Amino acid sequence: MTEPAVPAQGLGVLHLFYKLTPLADRQAVLAGLKGFATEGNQIVTVATLGHKADLAVMGLGADLWRLRELQTSLDQAGLELVDSYLSLTELSEYAAGAPEEAKQARLYPVLPPEGKQAWCFYPMSKRRNADQNWFTTPFERRTELMHEHGVSGRKFAGRLVQLITGSTGLDDYEWGVTLFAQKPDDLKEVVYTMRFDEASAVFAEFGPFYTGLVADPETVLERVGLS
Repeated sequence: MTEPAVPAQGLGVLHLFYKLTPLADRQAVLAGLKGFATEGNQIVTVATLGHKADLAVMGLGADLWRLRELQTSLDQAGLELVDSYLSLTELSEYAAGAPEEAKQARLYPVLPPEGKQAWCFYPMSKRRNADQNWFTTPFERRTELMHEHGVSGRKFAGRLVQLITGSTGLDDYEWGVTLFAQKPDDLKEVVYTMRFDEASAVFAEFGPFYTGLVADPETVLERVGLS
């Protein structure tokens, strides 16, 4: 038996983006999703909008081997994997004073949140330019900038749930950002608002955005044409 590949704290988070193929098997896809969503693992299924993908699957679980099994099951069910992102839930170094409840919510989130079907995901990194190097900026200054960033985000409390996961050394960017919102324009407004913060305006680099609607697996497969 393979030993579990488990982080010291937190969960593995695997975003998988698929397109349908003529070989896609609805029952096999559902079996793969439901087979993973046991033993504390979580699945979020999304009907994506636009040409980049037909659906997104977000898997959360402690054992990275189980995440690999999820990916394998969906590949074998006839879906075409067109993009992916791997990250881990984490505690930010700037959140040392956060309440214990908030720390646990970041490390062990329960998803998807109720009443928030609008969804988007994007990766991001901090710049290392000669005059815009986040990693040579003193910690105290970075803490101030992240506090400002957090104040902007808290204006959307109740309208939006944000999950920031760490991917340094795991994928092409340093963080993954997943947003769940009540309404689609909440997604637009929060990203626009927070881009004016110095931590974002001066130091942030963004990857591609994926946007869609969260629903149970059966509904998502029906809406993307796999019935």
